[in-house]
Amino acid sequence: MSTGLPHGYRRTGEDRIRESVGLSYPELAPGLVIEHRPGRTVTELDNLLGAALSGNVAPIHTDAHYSSQTPWGRILVCSGVTLNLVAGMTVRSVSGLTTANLAVDHVRFTAPVHIGDTLYAETKILTRRASESRPDTGVITCRTTAHNQAGISVLTFTRTFLVPLDADAARDATHY
Repeated sequence: MSTGLPHGYRRTGEDRIRESVGLSYPELAPGLVIEHRPGRTVTELDNLLGAALSGNVAPIHTDAHYSSQTPWGRILVCSGVTLNLVAGMTVRSVSGLTTANLAVDHVRFTAPVHIGDTLYAETKILTRRASESRPDTGVITCRTTAHNQAGISVLTFTRTFLVPLDADAARDATHY
């Protein structure tokens, strides 16, 4: 195996590497924009499970006939499902090392999402600072936006979370 490592991996032994999850505190610099891939196509099962788990059984999310009579003309994906799918798309790079979420703010659903839509997301790091109450932790605030396959914006939100200042120490301690 060559001595150089592919980006996003760390050496764990001879001829052995491990994928890295989550960018480190220094890498999450204000102004950085991360495009999250792959995109995620919303399925009927995603919508039904999300609606059932949340208890949101509004017919606009679950009844095709009812939904066909609305201005949308078809089932509208539950907003909680959309938010969770998009937030999940960001974890691998943005918050894979998060030790706590502090806030989700300014959530705006800007266009409808329907079954079969494919969502894409990007995150911009807004601020970064050392935590005042947890000396080994940093506070990151970012804004995530999502759009569908037609390039139409469907969601924006701001999130604040904690990450370890020393990513390698956290990865070593947790075998990540």
